Amino acid sequence: MTDTEIANDAEIATDETEALIASNKVEGTTVYDEDGEKLGSIYNFMVDKFSGQVEYAVLQFGGVFGLGSDYYPLPWEKLSYDVEQGGYVVDIDKETLEAAPRYTAEEEPVYDAAYGERIYGYYGLTYN
Repeated sequence: MTDTEIANDAEIATDETEALIASNKVEGTTVYDEDGEKLGSIYNFMVDKFSGQVEYAVLQFGGVFGLGSDYYPLPWEKLSYDVEQGGYVVDIDKETLEAAPRYTAEEEPVYDAAYGERIYGYYGLTYN
């Protein structure tokens, strides 16, 4: 593969359309509350291996320069993309988020059905 082909492949992989976005463009995107206050940023997201559907966006929140941050799995349907802000908006305030299920880098949870029910239930959603 030539350098030009590699560059073209990289451009394709990071392009976005009106309805699709590459994963590397989602990671690091700012998340705001409905008042426009920054809550954190998308650390990563968890995709169901069989359906291909995104189940959680993991919000990195707190800490300084990523150190001491906690990670908050949010059901994907809680996020709405706002073109003007260039980030995602959630109908969650900081106090609700601070009380939400979370984990640290040292204690990542097992993403099983029970955990899904806990996360979705906290946000008033039904886990499928």
